[in-house]
Amino acid sequence: MSNSVINPAIKEIVLEPDKAQRQYWFDLWRYRELFYFLAWRDILVRYKQTVVGVAWAVIRPLLTMVILTVVFGQLAGMDSGGTPYPILVMCGMLPWQFFATAMSESGSSLVRNSSMVSKVYFPRLIVPASSVITSLVDFMISAVILVCVMIYYQFMPGWEVVFLPLFVAMAFLAAFGVGVWVSALMVRFRDFRFIVPFIVQFGLYISPVGFQSGVVPEQWRWIYSLNPMVGVIDGFRWAILGGEHKIFVPGMAISIVLVLFIVYSGIWFFRKTEKTFADII
Repeated sequence: MSNSVINPAIKEIVLEPDKAQRQYWFDLWRYRELFYFLAWRDILVRYKQTVVGVAWAVIRPLLTMVILTVVFGQLAGMDSGGTPYPILVMCGMLPWQFFATAMSESGSSLVRNSSMVSKVYFPRLIVPASSVITSLVDFMISAVILVCVMIYYQFMPGWEVVFLPLFVAMAFLAAFGVGVWVSALMVRFRDFRFIVPFIVQFGLYISPVGFQSGVVPEQWRWIYSLNPMVGVIDGFRWAILGGEHKIFVPGMAISIVLVLFIVYSGIWFFRKTEKTFADII
């Protein structure tokens, strides 16, 4: 049950829970079935309405890997640290593609579900969170390519691979935090739908996707690490490749702090503006 409250001073409609339902975080658990439904619906829509279906989640990273391998590995002659360059690229591209897809999908999620957001009460945080889960499914499908490439080059991960789930979780938090920010901003400022693709395209080249972050001079590494995806990608690479692909510890610390700050501030801003979504969406 929910109440529609009309504020006569500012003439806006606010959908809010009954008094017995004001515990927001408990509501997230209470509406878990809605979360499952939205995530499952997005997955079905994404693949049913495409010509190649699930294969698109494989074709896109495969083509991107080939392009980045040619540009950075062959033409630019970047060092791969003794690792086959396609594997180096895939280890950087998977977390970046997950982040970029999640940011784009969750950023527009509230606008896409405007009819539901404007009519009934539920914790709006469910909407962008379900979009991140959908992108995580893409990530898992694309990871099959990395496994195939590693088998082709007869490359076996070392003991560091046990830390891989930690960096996947870090990528998830980064995607969720930025997605929550963008989704809240896009409700009020629709121009963000033009800004997000630019951020994705620009971020691909300033993040160490097609090259090692070690090419950046050490005195500038900590500044470079202000891009939180640098730590995510470096950690992902280290967990799979090990060897010379060592983690720049100060940069990793900066990335972890930034990711946590983005998540915290994103949730804070989202909750602060959430009560106006139904009125302006």
